[in-house]
Amino acid sequence: MRLVDAQVHIWGADTPARPWPAGGAATAHRVRPVTADETLAVLDAAGVHRAVLVPPSWEGDRNDLAWAAAALHPDRLAVMGRVPLTGPADAGRLVGWRSRPGSLGIRLTLHREPWLSRFRSGDLDWFWSAANSAALPVMVYAPGLSEELGEVAGRFPDLSLIVDHLAVPVDARAPEAFAHLTDLLALARHPRVAVKATALPCHARLPFPFRDLHEPLERVFDAFGPRRMFWGSDWTRLPCPYRENVELFTEALTFLSPPDLRWVMGDAILEWLNWPAAA
Repeated sequence: MRLVDAQVHIWGADTPARPWPAGGAATAHRVRPVTADETLAVLDAAGVHRAVLVPPSWEGDRNDLAWAAAALHPDRLAVMGRVPLTGPADAGRLVGWRSRPGSLGIRLTLHREPWLSRFRSGDLDWFWSAANSAALPVMVYAPGLSEELGEVAGRFPDLSLIVDHLAVPVDARAPEAFAHLTDLLALARHPRVAVKATALPCHARLPFPFRDLHEPLERVFDAFGPRRMFWGSDWTRLPCPYRENVELFTEALTFLSPPDLRWVMGDAILEWLNWPAAA
């Protein structure tokens, strides 16, 4: 079985030569940098073959370290990059986005201001149109915004949207973490909307095997199916060993058949992002 982690971060130090935006340190998983080599060592220890690099928001709209890592390790790493959302003039950045080796698509974080208000007001409509025209898949972290994402999916039915972390708020714990689940499941009616079941041990109250996550995960699986539900870690903020995050899916979720596991644990994200199995 090919294991592909749908979300990991790497980042550099906050220095005068490469400064983070104001307030970035307050949201970072840790201030000390995380390198591609450290991340690959974590993957290797758990038998994980590949990972999708998602540049973290606390560094700003930077892709340099992720793109460099993907260039060095094209058989292991690829990138869902960040793009400035200052206005329609940025739409041109998306043209030819995938021509850079290892560049698969775009990732947005919409849960903080000013992006939250801009999304709700329609001020980001130019982005959805540009991503749709460029055939770029978009990962989006948007807790509490599933209904609005459904409106985007309805207007752009060919746009590939991936809802990050099952839209669970950062600090929420089960069962309250899944109070929004009905709204998330409603997105399954849009065939080009998928979900990332990432960082979920962060939201469990119970220790491994995280039984308070099993029922909501089964509901998500029943709605989206094995080819639209992607496993992943966001490992730098996990409250448990990385291997336990893997084994939550491969050992504990008994509703996943062996064929289902192959899709959820790797084949589905490769297909959705058009990341060739042989890089």
